Amino acid sequence: MKVESQNFIPAAQIAIRNPNIQEAVTTGTRNSYVKRNLAMSTPTLEHGEAMRQQAAEAKRRALRNLPDLLEKAEANMKANGITVEWAQSSQEVCRLVVEIAKKHNVHLVAKSKSMVTEEVALNDVLEAEGMEVIETDLGEFIVQIGKTHPSHLLAPIIHMTKPEIRDLMVKELGMTPTDDAGEMTKFAQAHLRHYFLEADMGISGGNFILAETGSICLVTNEGNGRMCTTLPRVHIAIVGIEKVVETVKDYATLTQVLPRSGTGQVMTVYTHMINGPRQPGESDGPEHVYVILVDNGRTNIYDTDYAEALACIRCGACQNACPVYRSTGGHAYGWVYAGPIGAIVTPLLVGMENASPLPQASSLCGACKQVCPVNIDIPRMLLDLRHDLVERGETSKIWDIGIKFWAIGNKSPRLFQIGGAMARFGRNHVLKNNFPGPLGGWTDYRDFPNFAPKSFHQLWKERQAAKNTNNGGANNG
Repeated sequence: MKVESQNFIPAAQIAIRNPNIQEAVTTGTRNSYVKRNLAMSTPTLEHGEAMRQQAAEAKRRALRNLPDLLEKAEANMKANGITVEWAQSSQEVCRLVVEIAKKHNVHLVAKSKSMVTEEVALNDVLEAEGMEVIETDLGEFIVQIGKTHPSHLLAPIIHMTKPEIRDLMVKELGMTPTDDAGEMTKFAQAHLRHYFLEADMGISGGNFILAETGSICLVTNEGNGRMCTTLPRVHIAIVGIEKVVETVKDYATLTQVLPRSGTGQVMTVYTHMINGPRQPGESDGPEHVYVILVDNGRTNIYDTDYAEALACIRCGACQNACPVYRSTGGHAYGWVYAGPIGAIVTPLLVGMENASPLPQASSLCGACKQVCPVNIDIPRMLLDLRHDLVERGETSKIWDIGIKFWAIGNKSPRLFQIGGAMARFGRNHVLKNNFPGPLGGWTDYRDFPNFAPKSFHQLWKERQAAKNTNNGGANNG
């Protein structure tokens, strides 16, 4: 997927003015946010918070021991009969997948939902090699036939209304028009069924890899993940190196907070653990299982103060809670990862110079940290990225000059008083509620409150003067 994060501001302005996006994203994020809060407080809020802290420690411990856990996971996966490959870049991921596909004479590929394959633009590469690739997650399938990209970590078509989805399926698939979501789903299932049965290769991501057992763990609601990883004769799991966790016990905790945070479910419909290819005497399962462990910039993050971002379990809760994401949707962020976590991960993976507006795409309200199932301090990292942008000279010259003058004024009591008086007079008597230049970004959409008739310093001086007068009068008496 092409990186277009530098266009965040104009893209966000377009999204804000699109009534369909506003309706769809507002409804979807609000519902998920409410369900998340209910699920995480069941049976009690204290239980949910304790589970959240336990999950956070499981991921932090995995990150602290990441090199050793990756080696352990590789050894146990190989012992299970899985072929393990390592990919340092997106190009290497695609090269390995193409080589495996050609080795096994693959023509049709059925894919389960995977953000990392979006990250490396795998579908485009496979199609260029003459293979047919079909997304089998319902949301991803709609995105694919619409020739666009997912806009949310869990809900790829959260930006679309039901009528838009209906019209797309009628146009691209010949579906009989219906407004019944169940009928649309049944139609899509019938359309996809033969792909599951005829696919030569299945591709999935991986929610977690268990170092203790060498297992690949998937959590899904539609069952397509299990069919993609079981029915084709070849299965490739493409997984970021940060997805490894230490033990089955850790997974038992993480697989509870993930669905609660993402969809408001106590558990997903399907929890799938893959331990290797079909064994002698078994009647189903793939003949060959490959795992490609993907770096693609993750080790660069691991060596910085932003390593905590690698703890993300891709639940989308921060997106559902974020007032900026709720207003713009995901496509405005210009790459695979949107919302608060995307505003951190995208600049780190594609380069600050290619995504400089994203760290500013936050009100710093802290809602993202509050709902994160592994307690990632997203606001702190957004502030640090803003600092990095200043240090790199990536900020607007107008704002740099403005901040310098602001600092000079605040260091001088006299200039501070003069500035306050000028601002008060200008707001109350000249500019009213129409500020010029970049300041208009505030007053275009909200009222700026009136300044008080007198500053705090003036009130303080008057109070002290009155107090001295009263004390003097009392002494003279």
